Amino acid sequence: MLKSDGSAGFSPMTVSTNTLTPPSATGSADPSSSQDWLPALETRRRGLPRWLRLLLVRGLIGAVGLAAWQMLSNSAIGSVWISSPSLIATRLWQLHADGSLYVHTGVTVLQAFTGLTIGFVVGIAIGIVLGTLPRVAEAIDPFFMGLYSLPRIALAPLFIIWFGFGFLSKIVMVFSLVVVVFILNTMNGLREVDRDLIALMRTMCATRFFIFRKVQLQSLVPWVFAALRISIGLALIGSVLGELLGANRGLGWYIEQSGSRLDTTGVFAGLFVLMIAAVVINELVKLLELLALGAGRAPKSE
Repeated sequence: MLKSDGSAGFSPMTVSTNTLTPPSATGSADPSSSQDWLPALETRRRGLPRWLRLLLVRGLIGAVGLAAWQMLSNSAIGSVWISSPSLIATRLWQLHADGSLYVHTGVTVLQAFTGLTIGFVVGIAIGIVLGTLPRVAEAIDPFFMGLYSLPRIALAPLFIIWFGFGFLSKIVMVFSLVVVVFILNTMNGLREVDRDLIALMRTMCATRFFIFRKVQLQSLVPWVFAALRISIGLALIGSVLGELLGANRGLGWYIEQSGSRLDTTGVFAGLFVLMIAAVVINELVKLLELLALGAGRAPKSE
């Protein structure tokens, strides 16, 4: 516009940030009401503990997978080939009713636990010896790895000949699968100890036993628990493998009997129980690891 003196001028324009806020549901641009849902949603999300959110996500994934499986079994594929979650649930209830579910599960888990315990003790002891004597470890390394590379299924007939079809042959099978894992992890844990810390302890006139107890043994704990979690599945595999070759009870025996009758529901029921057993044992080991390492290593809730 023209001023009174004839000169042209423009008044500055001011833009309010309130005009950039999204309108509410009624069409008005109220900044206080349009952004209230953001902190409310964030507060609601953070109000749930981390373990509960994780449990909900896992439950959702499992529900989606079971629903897809049920739909496939009702389609042209048919439940004869892949069974169905409903049939498996019915079979598990039948096994629960007659008590055979607990008999077979108890036998398999007991064999796996016994072999795992023996392999845990022996493997850590051998690993400590080889870790503290690197020249001895280097000398026997080719023979050690040669024995480790042998397939356990090829050794199973020898175990049966030596120890029979009973409980002992399954324990030896489990032991042969897990002991090497503990040996290797223990050796690697000792090698990864901070050498500067050991040198510092030696300058303070610390004995070898004191260094081992306060430094090396402490650093072994994460490695041992890592080996333990890996060995859970191997222990169950060894137990089931021994039952497949010769047994009269156990989950491996039940799966083999169901497969010989073309009973896919029975096979999947046995596999489902094995999976649940592995998950439960693994969660117990994780809890034990948190207790052993201290609350400082526990995952924090968001």
